[in-house]
Amino acid sequence: MIIIKSASEIDKMRVSGAITAELMAAVGGMIAPGVTTAELDRAAEAFIRGCGARSAFKGYRGYPASICVSVNEEVVHGIPGRRRLAAGDIVSLDVGVEYDGYFADMARTFAAGGGASENGRLLDAARFAVEDAIGKAVAGGWLHDLSHAIEGRAAANGFSVVRDYVGHGIGSRLHEDPQIPNYGTPGTGPRLKAGMTFAVEAMLNAGTHAVRVLSDGWTVVTMDGRPSAHWEDTIAITDDGPEVLTCLKKKRR
Repeated sequence: MIIIKSASEIDKMRVSGAITAELMAAVGGMIAPGVTTAELDRAAEAFIRGCGARSAFKGYRGYPASICVSVNEEVVHGIPGRRRLAAGDIVSLDVGVEYDGYFADMARTFAAGGGASENGRLLDAARFAVEDAIGKAVAGGWLHDLSHAIEGRAAANGFSVVRDYVGHGIGSRLHEDPQIPNYGTPGTGPRLKAGMTFAVEAMLNAGTHAVRVLSDGWTVVTMDGRPSAHWEDTIAITDDGPEVLTCLKKKRR
């Protein structure tokens, strides 16, 4: 069942979304050669606590860190640790917070120093895929219009979409119905209504769509070892169109 949020609930999600966007800006600004992924996690934990919020991820199904940091062929759910970033790495940050009972979730992929042109194209395609999908998040539309937009942007650039992991509904829980695949047939799925809130995310691989989970039980990597990019925003569907909640323009009260 897709939960329709009230205006007051969406107001609360705007606040959690603003904190999440501020967190992303702070931690993303630290990405550079020589920085360890554990340092990024410690900074995130301090930032979240300083906002009076809590990490959406730490302790979730046993996840041990405050954020996910996935490097190069790591798609999602990378556990921060001793790894030191190198020039040319691409680094996906997945961050989320809960504030006043409501969640927001967000991902970005950054380049740590210089990198191959294909990596830059991959990052751009992931970003534009989410923007394309958000443009389809209108009342009266169909859920898989978003999925098809992500798949179309990936295919147009010669990339594949991860099929084993999906976007999702979000609100008073981190994961709510519905699931939002990275692929789909337009004009299918649930009908979209004002008050729905989604975490729309694109996971694009430079090579095969196939992935596997490492022995830590969390880190997802591409089967062929080629790089992956992840982009995600939390949005609300309104009568006036889609609203991105994970943005810096919404000020916390």
